[in-house]
Amino acid sequence: DALPICDAQVALNPANTRSLVLSPDSNGHFRVDGRVDARPLGFLVDTGASMIALTARDAETLGLHPAFNDYTITVQTANGTVRAAPVTLDRVEIGSIAIRDVAAIVMPEGALSDNLLGMTFLSRLHRYEYSDGRMVLEQ
Repeated sequence: DALPICDAQVALNPANTRSLVLSPDSNGHFRVDGRVDARPLGFLVDTGASMIALTARDAETLGLHPAFNDYTITVQTANGTVRAAPVTLDRVEIGSIAIRDVAAIVMPEGALSDNLLGMTFLSRLHRYEYSDGRMVLEQ
């Protein structure tokens, strides 16, 4: 059975409940509702992002308040170079998939419109792939 997640559809694989099949939204993007440290948070799946990247606003809702001096990582974005603050997320959950101690960055205000589910999460899965117009995540 498909469950609506943002504009995408997520189907749980009955044979393996730690496998998700994502359908693209109307713009062709894969969006998921997840949980970070037990708080709900939406993500755009981005295999081109080396890390999970959080908007400043959503980081605040998670209780993450980096100081100016914490923005020590230089990040290339589509809009240019910015400084980001490294953080570690205790637990990131997407559906039934849960990964602990995930490296992430907090982007400065206005530098990012969506939280990105990047490779620090995706690379710790058993597999992720794009096939037949869908994205498969499997732990």
